Amino acid sequence: MTDRSLVSTYALSQQHLERLRILLVEDDEGDAFLVRELLTEAEAPFELTVASSLREARELVAHAECVLLDLGLPDAEGIDGLRKLLAVAGSAAVCVLTGRSDEHLGVQAVAEGAQDYLVKGQVDGVWLVRALRYAVERKRADEAARRLREVELRQEESARLERGLLPKPLMQTTEVMVETFYRSGRAAGLLGGDFFDVVQIGDDKLHVIVGDVCGHGVDEAALGVELRVAWRALVLAGVPEEQVLASLEQVLMTERRAREVFATVASATIDLAGNRATVRLAGHPPPVVLAGGRATPVRARTGIVLGVRPTPTPATELEFTGDDWSLLMYTDGLIEGHTGAGGERLDVDGLCKLLDEPAARELPLTSLPAWLVSRADQDNGGPLTDDVAMLLISRGGGR
Repeated sequence: MTDRSLVSTYALSQQHLERLRILLVEDDEGDAFLVRELLTEAEAPFELTVASSLREARELVAHAECVLLDLGLPDAEGIDGLRKLLAVAGSAAVCVLTGRSDEHLGVQAVAEGAQDYLVKGQVDGVWLVRALRYAVERKRADEAARRLREVELRQEESARLERGLLPKPLMQTTEVMVETFYRSGRAAGLLGGDFFDVVQIGDDKLHVIVGDVCGHGVDEAALGVELRVAWRALVLAGVPEEQVLASLEQVLMTERRAREVFATVASATIDLAGNRATVRLAGHPPPVVLAGGRATPVRARTGIVLGVRPTPTPATELEFTGDDWSLLMYTDGLIEGHTGAGGERLDVDGLCKLLDEPAARELPLTSLPAWLVSRADQDNGGPLTDDVAMLLISRGGGR
């Protein structure tokens, strides 16, 4: 096959390809003319823009898929010019043009991040177009690999934070059963600032906490981990119950990234021997008691959120009736969805109505938290937007 036939065959194959947007950075008008002629010779669909300096190229690169860069420019010489262009190239592929005596620069350019290099005078139109298209595809593949790696890193980061936010209960008793639940409200399954923990002290005292750091992001999740770890350390150290949340607030105010960051907390100290609990709420929705076939919110006094104005959090004494009860503690993401009736929020009363439904009563306790979120999603007309964390502590079956 003759060279002319090869070009014609290649030109036919180019007719159905997308138009290639090329930015040529070349200060020599003769070389720029030659590049245009080579592209025209290959009959490839292209849109060529020419910049005669790096400064001009910076203003035009955002509209290009591929940049063909001469390494000898009036305002940037050699690899230094490439580095400056790569810094602003974004998703555009970059190929460099070198002279025959400077081919070693092309190899160095690829090592610096260029997709390819071409030697002036040694390529025809067909090879030029093919090289540019390959460079674009390599850049896209590199970008896809980079995005995939970012997702993997976020997942690894999420897993590390999850281990800090959502630990296994530290308890030995068999008198109560603890079910935990967490679902992120963020894209890609990343954690927010919701946390919980359970610690047993002695034979018959159980300390539990559910908290929520305001905001959604890695910083909030990291702060949630610090608060959860600090709370467990305070409890294990035997700090008096009435001082734990005040100490936790000191940690929050020291470690937070901004003054407006706060946290809500619900804590309870359950005395198994006395069948009672002491509940403390710092701006957090109240727990719900499941007993006698009914769901009833704890009528507890509520203190202000942690991190606004250090104030003692009031305590409320809760007496359990009989040895068959459950205590549901949760973050507000569960009750902030709409009910579908006039756009009203589910809120605590709506949550109790869900728990009183026959379908909820028939469920095993291990399935109840996931069912609650599913029903809240359904009433909301779609997934809840906030993180949801739950602790369900049950004694004697708890229904």
